Amino acid sequence: MKIKIGLIWRILIAIALAVLLGWSLPQLNETFAERFGRIFATFTMIFGGFLNFVVPLIILAFIAPGIAKLGKGSGKLLGLATVFAYVSTIVAGILAYFAATNILPNFIHTGETNISGGRSPLESFFELELTPLMGVMTALLLAFVLGIGMASINSKSMLSFFDEFNLLIEKVISYIIIPLLPFHIFGIFLNMTYTGEAAKVLSVFAMVFVMIIILHFVMLTIQYLTAGALNKKNPFRLMKTMAPAYMTAIGTQSSAATIPVTLRQAKKTGASDKVTDFTIPLFATIHLSGSTITLVSCSIGVLLMNGMPIEFSDYFLFILMLGVTMIAAPGVPGGAVMAAVGLLKSMLHFDESMVALMIALYMAQDSFGTATNVTGDGALAMIVDRFSPREKR
Repeated sequence: MKIKIGLIWRILIAIALAVLLGWSLPQLNETFAERFGRIFATFTMIFGGFLNFVVPLIILAFIAPGIAKLGKGSGKLLGLATVFAYVSTIVAGILAYFAATNILPNFIHTGETNISGGRSPLESFFELELTPLMGVMTALLLAFVLGIGMASINSKSMLSFFDEFNLLIEKVISYIIIPLLPFHIFGIFLNMTYTGEAAKVLSVFAMVFVMIIILHFVMLTIQYLTAGALNKKNPFRLMKTMAPAYMTAIGTQSSAATIPVTLRQAKKTGASDKVTDFTIPLFATIHLSGSTITLVSCSIGVLLMNGMPIEFSDYFLFILMLGVTMIAAPGVPGGAVMAAVGLLKSMLHFDESMVALMIALYMAQDSFGTATNVTGDGALAMIVDRFSPREKR
């Protein structure tokens, strides 16, 4: 019987092994510990370079066809759904920013994790430069131009190409990046344990995790209070109705895979069939309030750990771009954070180790973020239904 270990558990096992080996091997043999660590330092260098190379391709593959397909919707209903989804995502990001900047500094002392514990970071055996085909912002601008262009001329051939390109990049993520990700995180944490940084990082993990889960439920409460007030229904009863979608998303870690359950439960809230049939599949790709809360909170935690500045003006632009960049993020675990890596590097100046920390933090609770996304879809469907044209309702 073949036992399948989920991605979250693989990452947790990788972190635990890295901490254990990073602490115990130097006690046994310092020379062996250094050589062993340098093997994984070399792997993380190569993997990080490959990730840099793929990020612009991810942006092109997901955003361009995503925008093109948005242009094919049914008029006002599409406009309402897109506006409400984007506003919900932005509100979630702003909520996370103010919560994280007021709570996390009490537990994360600026720059404290840079204390090396008496050892220098392990270096790779060699350097390998994998230059991306284009910069992140260039890829983002090109994706906008191509997506809007395909929608305006109703190009079927170009859209077909980008659909296949999307599938190709999704395979790269599913069969290369995701399987190798635990080894990458193992290498990063092995290096951090060797230099004495891991203990503080793990304590930060716990604090950020708890805060994010609380913020998820705060955001869901806001969404359902709004939907309940507009439709004169009990918001907490509505949340109970959507609970099966929440639990299903925790298991699947994919908004797309949860669509059948989300659709069934959304119809039970009282929203019309026509509106739910149109909006729920759409929201699965464009509404990511839970993922945005996670990304913003985790990124602030990582910046605090590294003693880097956090300004609202910079973060507001990051949140606005995040709401667009994650459009049509792949239906695989960690799709949102993979789509956001480019923004983390270009707008928040993350380096390779910070990106790895960010991915580990995000993956640890990815299923809860996805569950918040799909549960919020039910509230947004009710809001769209309330404002949609009568003939659509």
